[in-house]
Amino acid sequence: MMWSRTLTVVAVLGWLMLILADRVFSEPYRPTDDVHVLERLSFKASDSVAREIATLRTNVRENPRALASAIQLATRYIEQGRSEGDPRFIGQAQAVLSPWWNDQTPPPEALLLRATIRQNAHEFAQALADLDQVLALQPTNAQAWLTKAAILQVQARYEDARRACQRLVRLAATHVLLGCLSDIAAVTGQSEKTRELIQPMLVDQRLIGHERIWITTILAETSARIGSIRDAEQYFAEAFKVSIKDQYLLGAYADFLLDQGRHGDVVSLLRSETRADGLLLRLALAEQALDIPSSTHHIAELAARFAASRERGTSVHVREEARFTLALLKDAKQALLLAQANWNVQREPADARILLETAVANRDRAAAQSAIDWLKTNHVEDFRLQQLAKQIQETSF
Repeated sequence: MMWSRTLTVVAVLGWLMLILADRVFSEPYRPTDDVHVLERLSFKASDSVAREIATLRTNVRENPRALASAIQLATRYIEQGRSEGDPRFIGQAQAVLSPWWNDQTPPPEALLLRATIRQNAHEFAQALADLDQVLALQPTNAQAWLTKAAILQVQARYEDARRACQRLVRLAATHVLLGCLSDIAAVTGQSEKTRELIQPMLVDQRLIGHERIWITTILAETSARIGSIRDAEQYFAEAFKVSIKDQYLLGAYADFLLDQGRHGDVVSLLRSETRADGLLLRLALAEQALDIPSSTHHIAELAARFAASRERGTSVHVREEARFTLALLKDAKQALLLAQANWNVQREPADARILLETAVANRDRAAAQSAIDWLKTNHVEDFRLQQLAKQIQETSF
């Protein structure tokens, strides 16, 4: 999991949830007249962030090719997209980078942001090409190595991801290196080692902000996968104590609550979080379980959003659409097709889960085989995935 994060080593962990989180990206629209108000984004003019963005926008408007100002503004937009789950911020970031977007050799700073946006759009090959270009110019760029490791992990290229993490030795803080390696170890048969390695970090009062959210979320998800429910709850609580809004954390905790049958808690958590498709999906799942009337409206809204995404030719939220199609539309056959398409692009525990669930629903053992092979080959410790795999292997379809 991810949401992103492309600044300096100092800011490196603030970006990581953006990298891991899934997002839908708007096509950047460029009006011909600056006085046109397209839509008001989700912050108040009185906010310090809004004031900072307004100043940066003025600077960029006056000199669109001023690289430093453009990088600052695009970065702030991406950070807001991560925090608010509002895809329009990412479209704004791409628009700011438009003077360099189609260049073959843009400046490394622009390349790094372009890679981040492309990674979040699931354009993994292009993102990796951008990162390799950055690293050819700046082999000690810690953020590029961290971003590359995250992409390789999503693709289940774990050895390559570990090598990328190991390049952070002497380039980043110790908790960055250990967090990078532990995130991989947690899904490749070393869950207890992961917890032993990074749990002591929580006593370090210097571990704050998004860095602390990242580490506690790794611990929470790892604990949940191995069935340590009480530990997972405690780690999620630690993450929320940071009091920084983070879309990936919200989604991960909502999934944890759904698995525990705590649907009312999901509704309380997400009733105001409907901009991000993934969070709206989790809210609709909880509402349907509780037979809340608003679920009908939210299901229709999700259907419209996924249809619009297909019309744009984007495939960012195929996993969420597969889950939506199986659980809310009850169309197991179409859900399996979506889950298979998603599995061809990314291979994380959540991707394996929806593929196995749709295979079970379709009574299709062959469709599940690649996910079962992934579980065995990588020694994945996830009791729910193991249960699904066992159900498929022991049932006569």
